Amino acid sequence: MFVPQTFRLSGIKNLAGQTLWYGGSAIAARFLNYLLTPFLTHILTKSDYGLMSLIYAVLPIFNVVLTYGMETAFFKFSNKENEKDVYNTSATSIIVSTLLFGAVLLFFYRDLAALTGVGTYPELMKMSIFIIMLDTFCVIPFAKLRLAGQPKKYALIKVAGIVVNIFFTVFFLWWCPLAVARDSDSIFSLFVNSDRNPVYYIVLANLLQAAVTLLLLYKEVFQIRFQFNKALWRKIMWYASPLLIAGLGGVINETLDRQMLYWLVPGDVLFKKEQVGIYSACYKLSILITLFIQAFRMGAEPFFFKQAEMENPQRTYARVMKFFVIVITVMFLVVALYMPIWKYFISSKEWEGLSIVPILLMANMFLGIYLNLSIWYKLGNKTITGAYITFIGVAVTLLINFTLIPYFGYKACAWATFLCYGTMMVVSYVWGQKVYPIPYARKKLVLYLCIVGALFFIYKGALYFYDNVYFSLAFASLLLLSYLKFIAVIEQKELSKLPVVGKYFLAKHN
Repeated sequence: MFVPQTFRLSGIKNLAGQTLWYGGSAIAARFLNYLLTPFLTHILTKSDYGLMSLIYAVLPIFNVVLTYGMETAFFKFSNKENEKDVYNTSATSIIVSTLLFGAVLLFFYRDLAALTGVGTYPELMKMSIFIIMLDTFCVIPFAKLRLAGQPKKYALIKVAGIVVNIFFTVFFLWWCPLAVARDSDSIFSLFVNSDRNPVYYIVLANLLQAAVTLLLLYKEVFQIRFQFNKALWRKIMWYASPLLIAGLGGVINETLDRQMLYWLVPGDVLFKKEQVGIYSACYKLSILITLFIQAFRMGAEPFFFKQAEMENPQRTYARVMKFFVIVITVMFLVVALYMPIWKYFISSKEWEGLSIVPILLMANMFLGIYLNLSIWYKLGNKTITGAYITFIGVAVTLLINFTLIPYFGYKACAWATFLCYGTMMVVSYVWGQKVYPIPYARKKLVLYLCIVGALFFIYKGALYFYDNVYFSLAFASLLLLSYLKFIAVIEQKELSKLPVVGKYFLAKHN
C-alpha cells in the first residue's frame, strides 16, 4: 500500500498535536505541582522531605504491579480485536486484581512501612495503598481517552486532579495552621494535629486527588461492562506479562535508588532521610525533560501502533526520533545552563546537591531515547526482550549503588541512573537494528548529544574563571541561541514542513 508523503507528515503533525495536549496538560499539571516544591522544601525539614520521598518511591512499584502492562496491551489489542471487548476484559481484569492485591497490601501495611523506612508512621503506608488502588482504577479509562484521541478531556481531568492536590496541600499545611494561630477555637483546628507529621497531610491531599480524578472519569467508568473474554484475556496477558517484568525493572532503575540511599548511606536515621531529601529535591530539577518524555509517550504509543499498519513505518519512526532528540537537547540546555534560576525552585537547604542535576538531565535524555527505541520489540510481540534490556539496566543500577553509595552518597545514585539508562539505550539500539532496522539519523543524533554536552562544559569552564550571576545568564543565553541557530541551519528542510514553525522558515527562504 502506497502512503503519500503528505499522509506521513499529517501523521507526525497529529502526533505533535496530541503530544502538545498531553504535554501541555502534563506540564501545566506538573508545573502547578512543581510550584509546591519550593513551598514543601521550605516548610518541611530535610528529614521530613526525605520521608515524603521514601513514600513516593514506593508508589511506582505498586503501580507497576497492579497495572501489569495492561495499558500498553490495551493499545495493542484494540487495533486488532473488538475494542469494546478489549476494554471490558482489560478493565475487569484490572478492577478484580486491584481489589485482591490491595487487600493483601493493606493486611501487611505495617510490615511494608517498616521495610521502606517509614515504620514510625504506618498510617502513611495505608493511605498510599488506597491512593495507588484509586489510581489503578483510572488506568484503562484514561487509556480509552488516549485511544479515542481525546487529549483535551484527558488534559482537563489531569489538571483538575493536580489543582485539587495543590489546594488541599496548601490548605492543610499553611491555611489551617495560620487560621488556628489567629483563633485557637477556629473550625480549622479540626485539620491541625501537632502529633501528626506534616507528610500525613501531603499524602491525604494526594488521596483526595485520586478520588476526584476517578469521579471525573465517571463516564468511561460507567461504560465498563463486567464481561470477561477468557481467550482474549489469555492473549493479552501473554503480551503484557513481560511488560510487568520490564516495568518492575524500570521502577528499580527509577525510584529504588532512594530506598538504597536510605539503606546504604552511613549515618543515623535522621541523616539518611536528609540525604534522601537532598537527592529527591535536586531530582525535581530534571523534571522538564521527564515531563516531555511522559507527554510524548502518551501520544506516541497509540500513534506508533497505528503507523505499523502503514507501508514502511520505519521512516516515520526515524523522523519522530530526530524531532524528539532536538527537543530534549534544547530542554537540557534550558535547565542545565540556567541553574542560577532553577535552583530557587528548591530550598537553599538542598543546594548542596545541585551538581548532580546535569547528570540526571542527561540520564533522562537517554531514557527518552530508549523509550523511543523500544517500539521495535513492542510491535514485534517481543515484549520479553524489553524485560531483558531493563534488567541489564537493573544490574548496572544495583552494582553501582551497592558499591559506591557508602562512599559517595547521592552522587553515586545520579551516576548509576546515568550509566543505567545509557546502557539500556545502547543495547536497545544495537539489538533493535538487527531485528527491526529503522533508519535513524544516528550520526546527527549523536552529534546533537555531544554538542549540548560540550556546550555545558564550555559554560562551566567559563564560570570557573568568572563566576558572576549576570555573566552566567548572558553566556548561557548566547550558547542556547547558538545551538538553536545551528539546528535551524542543519534541519531547515525538515523544520519548514512543520506547522507554525514551518511558516517562519518558508517566509525566510522566500
